[in-house]
Amino acid sequence: MKIYSNLADYSSKNKTFVTIGTFDGVHIGHQKVLLNLINSAKKNSASSVLLTFFPHPRMVLQKNADIKLINTIEERIQLLKKTGLDILVIHEFTKDFAEETALDFVKNVLVDHLKISNLIIGYDHRFGKNREGNFDQLSEYGNIFGFEVNKISQQEIDHITISSTKIRKAIELGNIEEANRYLGYHFMLTGEIVKGKNLGEKIGFPTANLFIEETYKLLPKTGSYIVKSELENETVYGMMNIGYNPTVKGKKQTIEIHFFNFNKDLYGKKIQIDVLKFLRDEQKFESVDDLKNQLEIDKQKSLEIINGTLFEL
Repeated sequence: MKIYSNLADYSSKNKTFVTIGTFDGVHIGHQKVLLNLINSAKKNSASSVLLTFFPHPRMVLQKNADIKLINTIEERIQLLKKTGLDILVIHEFTKDFAEETALDFVKNVLVDHLKISNLIIGYDHRFGKNREGNFDQLSEYGNIFGFEVNKISQQEIDHITISSTKIRKAIELGNIEEANRYLGYHFMLTGEIVKGKNLGEKIGFPTANLFIEETYKLLPKTGSYIVKSELENETVYGMMNIGYNPTVKGKKQTIEIHFFNFNKDLYGKKIQIDVLKFLRDEQKFESVDDLKNQLEIDKQKSLEIINGTLFEL
């Protein structure tokens, strides 16, 4: 997959099959669109192109919007690399860009710049100034400018239409297994391991403290989770706590992971944490000993789940 940081960096000489959108989450609905795009492009000896945007349009257009994203831009890139897509164009979304009419966008971007032959979109896709462009309008422009428009039906699980918004809500509520089903992979947190207060090590539960630089990254609700990571070429399971450490009067939110059967130095390394299952809400304990006892219980329950003796992940 070739990656271009804005439209000006990429101009196609060959015909292209294109899809457009923010694709936050690259969930199974997105994957359905991309699979159709990639297969159709191959059959027609065309390049498959995704035109995506960053920042998210709501961050730019909605004043005081505090939207958090399922993926950082780097996570989104890594997920898209796995799809077999030919070209990824990440265009900066600005207020000026948002003012471009649907007609101008089609002519200037899709036709003149991308040499579009076929546009494949999701069932609810809208674009252009005030989101005026819809499937019917795109089809009219396709007839004018000589490209086809194909619409992909909505993807459902258990008769629930999948959307990035619903997945974000599930993550915020700690419904990680539901979110993972909609994503088609495990929700991930990516960051650098930094120094902490070493409280965990003192009570027999050493933790790796994860720092996520991207402040727009969505975090699950505070509490404990079962997680896994690829460390030193092996899959390592553990339990993660997101919260404020109320037992020791913590004031700053932290992300701490206790890995099972792994004690190598991770400081300064960037790692990915796959979040598998919610264990319990964060609690304030009467003493550090009570906290330690609860961590023992959490660990035992986690291992039973991981080993399949309690129930499968």
